[in-house]
Amino acid sequence: MPPQPHDRPAGPPPANPYAHSHPGPGFTVVEVLGEIDMATAGALSEHLDALTSDGVPQLVVDLRQVEFFDCSGLRVLCRAERRAREHGGTLRLVSDQPRIHRLLHACGLLTRFPPLMDLPPGPASGDDG
Repeated sequence: MPPQPHDRPAGPPPANPYAHSHPGPGFTVVEVLGEIDMATAGALSEHLDALTSDGVPQLVVDLRQVEFFDCSGLRVLCRAERRAREHGGTLRLVSDQPRIHRLLHACGLLTRFPPLMDLPPGPASGDDG
């Protein structure tokens, strides 16, 4: 039986040592911190699962403060991106780190996760005409 709305905690997921989130202009920013590996990927997964559990998630995962990121973290990102897409949403990455770009390239994920160098601007506030 799928979870019912009253089964889910209200509001954003609780922060943990590896992930916390806050509203951005038209999306939720998930800041990922520290080392994401087999031992810590579960904490990131729980946070992203909560954000992709309902609604239309528009997520920007900021990896700029990550010190280490391995395939365990990529697995979590792939799962969260799939869940976001299934709900009609998106998941984008922000990373200015060449090592993360190399990891994405080596795993064939650059087209799925083309990394942004900075947080995207919010929605345009006027009519472009």
